[in-house]
Amino acid sequence: MRIEVLLDLKTRLGESPVWDVEQQRLWWVDSLDGRLFACNAQGGAIKSWDVRQKIGSFALRQNGEGAVVALQNGVHLLDFASGELTLLHHPEADRPFNRLNDGKVDRQGRFLFGSMDMREEEPSGALYRLDADLSLHVLKKDIIVSNAPCWSPSGETFYFADTWTGEICAWDYNTATGDLSGERVFCHVDRSEGGAADGATVDSEGYLWNALVYAGKLVRYTPEGKVDRIIEMPVKKVTSVMFGGENLDVLYVTSMAQPPLPRFPEDNQLRGSLFAIYDLGVTGVAERRFAG
Repeated sequence: MRIEVLLDLKTRLGESPVWDVEQQRLWWVDSLDGRLFACNAQGGAIKSWDVRQKIGSFALRQNGEGAVVALQNGVHLLDFASGELTLLHHPEADRPFNRLNDGKVDRQGRFLFGSMDMREEEPSGALYRLDADLSLHVLKKDIIVSNAPCWSPSGETFYFADTWTGEICAWDYNTATGDLSGERVFCHVDRSEGGAADGATVDSEGYLWNALVYAGKLVRYTPEGKVDRIIEMPVKKVTSVMFGGENLDVLYVTSMAQPPLPRFPEDNQLRGSLFAIYDLGVTGVAERRFAG
């Protein structure tokens, strides 16, 4: 195994990496700067889009010409050619301290994303599902910080974390409707070093990989929720993970250069870098584009 700095961009809050198998490109965001990035597997041919407000996550559209973006002020369509944003839904217009946060597309092409209290104190957030017909549905309420949405390889188990609870939870996922049932605790996160559950993905063996932000670790959990492997990263503020590359055998890792709140610690000179981990002996699962 080897860890390399793919890009030293100093993203203030790098998040939401997605590997697009159709274009063979890696996508990610700088949540605080409001930018969406794309590059090839080697970190070249970089493109970026300014969405002009905080961005939590995104979903590439089926036609490849745009994305659904989860912003501070609602869910929008982004046209890549013009940069134009079109508002679809602003479900939390009455909550000025909230913004939309982590999200991902399910195996059927629906976009699930959550929201968060930017002060990371109040359970004012929720988990949403955007269907292909662009209708929006509330799946869960009373969330402080939404993070780690991902699915088992079959798509029949959904994982999600409210970051500061110290737990990653699992649900039975109805692949026909996108509804959740059977909530249970999947694992308890080790917070002894100040870490918390951030972004996650699932590999082809059904193991869940989670970025333990502020602890500088990536943790691989078995399908039963037991710790299988821990990787120490060069920075403390790792934020999310995604398998990519031609064979889906490279693990890309985002990080943050600037803590979102003063109470969080600083980091070393590699903070905000985009990392690539090679030779893990594990492959990922291809991500779907949004069906709408």
